[in-house]
Amino acid sequence: MIPKDLSQDIKTRLQSINGQVSGLVRLLDEGSDPEKILVQFKAVKNALDKAHYLLLDETYRKTLAIKISETVEACPGNCGNEERIEFIRKQFPDLELDSLTEKMKEIDALKAKLENYKND
Repeated sequence: MIPKDLSQDIKTRLQSINGQVSGLVRLLDEGSDPEKILVQFKAVKNALDKAHYLLLDETYRKTLAIKISETVEACPGNCGNEERIEFIRKQFPDLELDSLTEKMKEIDALKAKLENYKND
C-alpha cells in the first residue's frame, strides 16, 4: 500500500502533468513554434519521470527493508554473513534508487544461503 502523503503527492503531480498535456495539445492546435512544443514535451517527461521515481523509490525501499528484516531474523547469529547483513542494514537509509535493486539482489542471495543453511 502506498502511504497517503505519497499518494497525494503523486496525484497532485499527475494533475499538473494533465494540465501540461492539455497545454501541449493547445500549442499543437494553434500551430505554435516547434521549439515551444519541444520545451513542453520535456517538461511533461521530466514531471512524469519524477512521479514515477517517487513511486519506485517507495516501493523498492519498503521491499528492501522487509527483506533486510527477514534476513536478519533468519541469521541465527553464526550464519557467517552477519557482517554483510549489518553493512547493508546500516547503508539502507542512504541508498539511491539505482543501488536499491543491487542491494535487493544481494540480500536475496544472503537469505537464500541462510535458508539452505537452516535446511542442512
